[in-house]
Amino acid sequence: MKKRKNETIKLVPLGGVGEIGNNMNIVEVDDDIFIVDAGLMFPENEMLGIDIVIPDFTYIIQNKERLKAVFLTHGHEDHIGALSYLLRQVKVPVYGTRLTIALAKAKMKEQEFKGNAQFIEVQSDSKITFDSVDVTFFKTNHSIPDSVGVCIHTSEGIIVHTGDFKFDQAATEFYKPEIGKMAQIGEQGVLCLLSESTDAEKPGYSISEGIVSREMGDAFYNAPGRVIVSCFASDLIRIQHVFDAAYESRRKVVILGKSSQRIMDIALNLDYLHVPENLIIPVTEMIHYADDEMVILITGTQGDFIEILQKMAKQNNKQVNIKQGDTVLIAGSPLFGNEVFVYKTIDMLFRAGANVLSKKVMVNNSSHAHHEELKFMINLMKPKYFVPVHGEFKMLKAHAKVAKECGLTDDSIFILDKGDVLEWKNDRLRYGGKVQSGNVLIDGSGVGDVGNIVLRDRRLLSQDGILIVVVTLNKADKKISAGPEIISRGFVYVRESEQLMDEATILVREIVERNIGKESFDWSSIKQDMRDELYQFLFEKTKRRPMILPIIMEV
Repeated sequence: MKKRKNETIKLVPLGGVGEIGNNMNIVEVDDDIFIVDAGLMFPENEMLGIDIVIPDFTYIIQNKERLKAVFLTHGHEDHIGALSYLLRQVKVPVYGTRLTIALAKAKMKEQEFKGNAQFIEVQSDSKITFDSVDVTFFKTNHSIPDSVGVCIHTSEGIIVHTGDFKFDQAATEFYKPEIGKMAQIGEQGVLCLLSESTDAEKPGYSISEGIVSREMGDAFYNAPGRVIVSCFASDLIRIQHVFDAAYESRRKVVILGKSSQRIMDIALNLDYLHVPENLIIPVTEMIHYADDEMVILITGTQGDFIEILQKMAKQNNKQVNIKQGDTVLIAGSPLFGNEVFVYKTIDMLFRAGANVLSKKVMVNNSSHAHHEELKFMINLMKPKYFVPVHGEFKMLKAHAKVAKECGLTDDSIFILDKGDVLEWKNDRLRYGGKVQSGNVLIDGSGVGDVGNIVLRDRRLLSQDGILIVVVTLNKADKKISAGPEIISRGFVYVRESEQLMDEATILVREIVERNIGKESFDWSSIKQDMRDELYQFLFEKTKRRPMILPIIMEV
């Protein structure tokens, strides 16, 4: 498509490789930089107190004058959630489909973005022309409508980013992939295919949503009482199944969940959800219907909807609680790292009297391609080079193995880490160094002000607690005016450890008196001695290492 010869082509993943989420890929062509997706990642268990994680934008900020566009593949948070933080640092137009842009704007408002952002709506048949490249799109099948792949047309071939996808032969109106168009792209010549790897370890084909819909309909029809369904708020195809099954079984739907109403309102306003009139009722009207006429839909992000289920099982929810005879459907697979939390919740639901249907068809059904679908994408695109993205390292390796089964060789497959540069040089793609990359941790309104040291301190506090030592000194008289007073939080229960605390108090007094008895002394040396000696003493007595915080006051 492009006639002009491109001198420089580079590919750089800044997120989404070696991890789930944080999806962000840079494509550099000549002097222009293009970004595909700007996603967030939810914190891992050891990231204590962290709300979300985003990619490090340093390289983008350093080259912001070359930045031409951000392309969004679809509206899930792991692809749009970091956009507001990026646009606080750089000014760049953002291209996306109608639903994706609407969800991105809503997410940015939720994240209190105050600036001006330029959004440009595209369809799958749009063509965007830049100085260095043309950019086109193709529809993909995912759990959210308006999902697209992105094609960047260079003089050396097309760079294709698939976004998230699978191939469902029973896909309905909003979810049909453009398979014919993908084949045409392959015929034009694909230089490099960047393809998602989330379910690259799973053999065969993903389960069709047609089967999931049928299973859900059967569950609704056979449930003797209320049906309670939990799923992700952004899993719009699953939410549509709930509405369809409720309508067919003549039940009303009540919706619970923090983010569900926002996403659902957007989807309803744009006609991406079909809801029969009077199907949805407010929670206050539930008392007017029999149990076998009710569906309670619980949605959220990350573990939100599981937390709501847990509160309902404990009878702690303000609106609705679990009762004998309820049927609970967990219609979404647990996120990586959340499996234990989900299984504990299921146990609590059974204890509360519910019948939990965590059917494999619904729980294990994925909106990501399995082995055979990944092969199909590779065979359609026929790429010269292949880069698996969007997955942990083991998933990238599994996807590389799938690519080899399709005839690609080791020297045409690149498994990248964040910041790795792939460069087109001398008519071949090769490694070309590394740029600054990593994770930026967001805690509350703080962006990047929590690092490894802070996380280490939080981990120590969570494991062994803290000991605060307060002493008041009269520096002129070289005397202790008050204290020492030792306050324990999360270390020992003071009333049951009086002897230990008394011995620690005596030790602190000796340390202070020894220091102030010297001809010259300073607060920092006293504090350091208190930390060192008290730390050793407490470890010998308890085999624990609390954080010790000395406070010296002067009168």
